[in-house]
Amino acid sequence: MTSARGLVAAQSARFTSLDPLLPSAVEPPTDGHVITAALADGARVAGVISHKTYEEHSTIRLWSTAHVWELLPLVGSSQGMDALLTRFRRHLDTHQPDDEDSACVVHWPSRDTRAARAFLDHGLVPLSVLAVRLRTPQPRVPRTLTIRRATPHDLDSVLELSLAELEYSSFVGGTIVRPEARAVKQRALAERLANASPIWLAERDGIAVALAECAIVSSEPGTMAATRLPRGRWGYVNCVSVLPGARGTGIGQQLVAYAHQELHRMGAVGTYLYYNPPNPLSSVFWPRQGYRPLWTVWEVRPAAALR
Repeated sequence: MTSARGLVAAQSARFTSLDPLLPSAVEPPTDGHVITAALADGARVAGVISHKTYEEHSTIRLWSTAHVWELLPLVGSSQGMDALLTRFRRHLDTHQPDDEDSACVVHWPSRDTRAARAFLDHGLVPLSVLAVRLRTPQPRVPRTLTIRRATPHDLDSVLELSLAELEYSSFVGGTIVRPEARAVKQRALAERLANASPIWLAERDGIAVALAECAIVSSEPGTMAATRLPRGRWGYVNCVSVLPGARGTGIGQQLVAYAHQELHRMGAVGTYLYYNPPNPLSSVFWPRQGYRPLWTVWEVRPAAALR
């Protein structure tokens, strides 16, 4: 790749200046299609286009299209995102991605507002953000619920709450309710419960009214997490779901406060999650719980709609 090391070093410095929590930039993988673009000042930028097709009945197809063209930019310190996205569009012209179940995706630091302008101009939208919350003292949240660890015996309750969140998110984000959604979710949740994963239920009068499905993720050199998060052990808040009739009553706040406490007790230096900016609930709720965007997932569906 053209001057890859120099671009990586310059991009790492750029990331640091944008947000101290961003990890250093890494060289894109070599198994994709390399594109380059020349800028008016004579500098060049580069990127790798990765094309993935996800199998039917896979969990990832519940929040992703079946076919994904992802651009991994390497623009260094330049404002070359517009030129790189133009080359991305030309690459698609030669491959004719006419499948409706497809998308173009770019992950980029949320605080890079100049790059955001280029993404918008090319038809990409900020469909989701990776938001982080560092381990900090939090005010005590009065508890009016019973909160406990979920077990395999709770599969039915966990499944229904998870599917409720999936359906709601499909209207305001990238989630897709496919015909196989129930079976896929049931299989994945049964496995997680059998492995005693950090999943909690909030109960009122013995009835499950909310779910927090979480995990512990290590951000270490060579891991995917290390390309998104600072080094260390992180709590991942994968899904928080409150029954529709119980929303807006403080149940979610109580459950999340408890989940934070437990994840930090497990050694997490912080927690992270994904939420959809178009979601009128999560876009307000999560910042109030101390989260702020670190990465934005820019996306356009179908892939052919990239400008």
